[in-house]
Amino acid sequence: MEPGAFEVVVVDNASSDATPALLAGAERRGDLALRVVRADRPGGPARARERGWRAARAPLVAFTDDDCEPRPRWLATLLHGAHQTPDAVLAGRVEPNPAERHRLSPFARTLDVRAAGPWYPTANIAYPRALLERLGGFDLRYFLGGEDTDLAWRARAAGAPVRYLDDAVVDHAVWELGALGALRFPLRWSDAVIVLAAHPALRRETLLWRLFWKEAHRDLLLGALGLALARRLPPLVLLGLPWLAGARRRLFIAHGSARHLPWLAAHDAVECFAVARGALRHRVAVL
Repeated sequence: MEPGAFEVVVVDNASSDATPALLAGAERRGDLALRVVRADRPGGPARARERGWRAARAPLVAFTDDDCEPRPRWLATLLHGAHQTPDAVLAGRVEPNPAERHRLSPFARTLDVRAAGPWYPTANIAYPRALLERLGGFDLRYFLGGEDTDLAWRARAAGAPVRYLDDAVVDHAVWELGALGALRFPLRWSDAVIVLAAHPALRRETLLWRLFWKEAHRDLLLGALGLALARRLPPLVLLGLPWLAGARRRLFIAHGSARHLPWLAAHDAVECFAVARGALRHRVAVL
């Protein structure tokens, strides 16, 4: 697409690095129809995205994040999809950035999305502006996450169709968090679980046994139960085998090895704690 065919709105969420100078330089060059919205203080992703789409003027609003790089023809593919299905929410593919795949490890974080739902991350999604206005935009109660999932499920409840466009691709950064940082990261999910209370259909579509957020949570808790009771009934130790099998698959994908198994068990335990804490805080049954 030619630069004049679209506008770019960047929300600077009170950055303290060289971002303001970089954006000011881009505005002066005039290569893009660039508009910068700067926040005086950090307000979380929901507030930033809310300010961004409301500053936009186009009838189709495409979202991506600061750790993402859209590939060529990303916007053209979304626009073509919007012409075919004008009222649809358009979700695209997200992959770990090919230039950063060497960073993949159990201690790294990235995003890999190959279907429209059920979480609908704003790393790669587009909404008709009229639909955003009808829905009232993002719910600002979701301070640390879940606002993108909530918005999509409210759109579905309002009757909006959802289309997945595999050719609209965004590359997501591979962040090296380190062993301790990767253990801390799941703690943010405590408040995100409120989305499960708000959307019962999401519970039915995502939770195992209508209770467990992830298969690993179920398997870890069953394995821990087996270990606790194995002294009385030794065969119960076999309850830990599903977690071990799943852990091996996950470590293979993350370029890990058997030496990471204790860390992965600790990670899953922290994640279970974070979700259980959120379940108590928001009165929603999920583990």
